[in-house]
Amino acid sequence: MTQWQDRKTVGDLHEQRVATALRARGWTVHPCGQGTYPSAVREALRRTRSALRQFPDLIAARGSDIVTIDAKDHMPSTGTNRYAISTTTINAGLQLTAVHAPTPLYYVFGDLKVLTPAEVLHYTDHALRHSSGAYHLVSTHRAHPFDDVFGSAAARAA
Repeated sequence: MTQWQDRKTVGDLHEQRVATALRARGWTVHPCGQGTYPSAVREALRRTRSALRQFPDLIAARGSDIVTIDAKDHMPSTGTNRYAISTTTINAGLQLTAVHAPTPLYYVFGDLKVLTPAEVLHYTDHALRHSSGAYHLVSTHRAHPFDDVFGSAAARAA
């Protein structure tokens, strides 16, 4: 298995976990983004700098609310309690949010904590960046609990 295939397997499992958690809170969830494209399209996108490479993994609706989700597993650093989000991902997320306003984009991390692209940018604007400049490093303490953003499964069941 290649390194990409390993990452994709982990990512797919996390996407399924996020989708299950959303469904438990009354959301209707559907996959979208690069993972839904035929292999020829994915391969062509891999060779570009198109923001389509960073398209959200899921789209969800509950009542008249609609959201997009980019599931980000393996993001927290166990040594630093920070998430590392690529600058490319943040820039694409800000573009998507602007073009599709008022539909929000949420990053849901492996610990099921949540941030928006604007929050990541805001929380890291005055902070030290990764030495390469390729990543924004944001404290895990800044992220919102999943239930605060998407509702509680217990409240749904009651």
